[in-house]
Amino acid sequence: MKIYPTKDIRNVGIVGHGGTGKTQLVSSLLFTAGATQRFGKVAEGTTTTDWDDEEIARKISIQPGLAHAEWACTLCAGNTVKLNFIDLPGYSTFITETKAALIAADAALITVDAHVGAQVTTEKVWDYCAEYDIPRAFVLTWMDRELSSFERCMESLGELFGRNVVALQMPIGSEKGFRGVIDLVAMKAHLYTPDGDGKATVENIPDALLDEAKEAHEKLVEMIAEGDDEMMEEFFREGTIPVQDLIPAVRKAIVSEKIVPVLMISSTRNIGNASLLTFLADVFPHPDEHAQAGFKEPAGKGDRIDRKYDDTQPLSLFVFKTLADPFAGRINYFKVKSGVLKNDATLLNFNRNIPERFQHTMVVQGKQLTEIQELHSGDIGAIAKLKETITGDTVGDKSAPIYYQPAQLPEPSITFAVEPKSRADEDKIGVAIHKMMEEDAALRFSRDPQTKEFLLAGNGQQHVEVVVAKLQKRYNVNLTLKPPKVPYRETIRGKADAEGKHKKQSGGHGQFGVCRVKFEPAERNKGIEFVDDVFGGAIPNNWIPSVERGIREAAARGYLAGFPVTDFRATLYDGKYHDVDSSDMAFRIAGSLAFKEAMKQARPSLLEPVMHVEVYAPDQYSGDLMGDLSSRRGRIEGSEARGHNVVVKAMVPLAEMLSYATDLTSMTQGRASYSMEFSHYDYVPGELADKVIAAHKAAHGEALVEEEA
Repeated sequence: MKIYPTKDIRNVGIVGHGGTGKTQLVSSLLFTAGATQRFGKVAEGTTTTDWDDEEIARKISIQPGLAHAEWACTLCAGNTVKLNFIDLPGYSTFITETKAALIAADAALITVDAHVGAQVTTEKVWDYCAEYDIPRAFVLTWMDRELSSFERCMESLGELFGRNVVALQMPIGSEKGFRGVIDLVAMKAHLYTPDGDGKATVENIPDALLDEAKEAHEKLVEMIAEGDDEMMEEFFREGTIPVQDLIPAVRKAIVSEKIVPVLMISSTRNIGNASLLTFLADVFPHPDEHAQAGFKEPAGKGDRIDRKYDDTQPLSLFVFKTLADPFAGRINYFKVKSGVLKNDATLLNFNRNIPERFQHTMVVQGKQLTEIQELHSGDIGAIAKLKETITGDTVGDKSAPIYYQPAQLPEPSITFAVEPKSRADEDKIGVAIHKMMEEDAALRFSRDPQTKEFLLAGNGQQHVEVVVAKLQKRYNVNLTLKPPKVPYRETIRGKADAEGKHKKQSGGHGQFGVCRVKFEPAERNKGIEFVDDVFGGAIPNNWIPSVERGIREAAARGYLAGFPVTDFRATLYDGKYHDVDSSDMAFRIAGSLAFKEAMKQARPSLLEPVMHVEVYAPDQYSGDLMGDLSSRRGRIEGSEARGHNVVVKAMVPLAEMLSYATDLTSMTQGRASYSMEFSHYDYVPGELADKVIAAHKAAHGEALVEEEA
């Protein structure tokens, strides 16, 4: 494998809405560039970057796919450049993978379906590119399909992203008659043979399209000349700008994000491939044209450290993706942020303060890994079997520590309970899921201390289903998905004075213990407060903890519906004991009996968790969102405008949010996202509390005590 210097590397993130042909595009470009001998197709499961079993079965990208190709750069004295493609998921369920890995790109190619125009994820990935401050270009895919329209797409993109979206190409032919593109910079026609090798023949523009092409060329020149006085003067003086001056000016405008060009392609028929490859090689920036900075402390804290993509700088790498392979072990994808990485180097993981040996450095072509002797600054590689390094870690020369900030990902939006199908599955679940969590930063796994359920949280139902399928195939762990139980609690609203008496005589030593306890409500989130107020030795000191233990154990079992009773104060003030028959067990039972007796008097009530919810959506949905949240017993706390979007904030009971992810997608055509976190516990309304209690009784067959008025 050839080794490339920084100026001859192009790291291109391929992003866009799901179904716009990102993976097929990469496959087509690899074939035209000669990087693959076979033309892979998504429909046949033979593409380079979708190689995981779940991706092939579902025909969608689930995780980042890496590949590379070589192509001649006409502006680099004919030098060959290396194009590193990062093929990223487009469906909203897996969009966190896109944000996490796009951080390794120096420019982005945003795919747009020529039939549909801009869609939901088009806006999201545009925002990610803006956040990372990388130049971008649109490529219209499926240009050969029925109802595809160059004009309609340009209108759609202009409305959403502004007048700096400008065509760099025009189509020759439409729908099934699409045969090539007009280069609006050089004013030449690039004609292709459908289903050919993707190489173009360059000819003069057909007469029928010449006037339209000249008009589009003038619009492009005007956009380039804006803000450049010398070029503007030349444009007005000559009526145009010579091609030899225009090409570097176009590149400068794109790299500085002054314009966002639009190109087009038919990936399934190999039309437009060579033109797009030349654009990527000639126009997109090399890594050192993309500014970067590290920090003296992790998570973007401490003083800023400017570090160039330069071979002479101290060596540093950033790990942007980890794969958990059941055979090869942990595989880390990384970008060389500075310096030169040589094979067999020993580096320091700054985040974990441990040395790591890079014994077999590799480059990635889909699932194929090829060893390479060195990687220069800005290049992308992979390494297997590092001891502890995972996504988000910075590794480098121990004499020059630096930390690169990982992508800021949202918290998971949906949680499921997972139930192992057998005892063997239960034994393996922890290790297997933690391996998956190394691979997928959007996953969360925990065990609810109250319901005792294993909880698996992700970005959507499909996300969690994919994880469960991978656990079964990779690690032979079989799980059943269920909606999680709401962790209700119980408390008291009134006071009570109760006696717990346990007396039993069965020959020999008996059991005897009496305690008198006052119960009263405590502040929310205080838990259980036990007060020893016994005087005169009514109960010996060594058995007072037994009374407390009995009360706490009874409270944990619940009273109304089997949920823990909390937020009350129990004051032990009197009791009786027997010199021979009293024991730890007797007073524990007496404490639990006092608790049960008190519950009959103290107006027990049900509590439910209330969540702080924030919904981010286009502003036209704000009314519908507020109405829907109110119908879920939510209390709207306000809204905040952010550009063309709105953030709605509300307090909503968790019981009403279990299906919200699916409902929100339907309500907003997938254009909204939300986050929620626990806020506090509050009383369940009486009628709903009765239903919860009745449901628990039906499920467990336990005798439940009705709440007293």
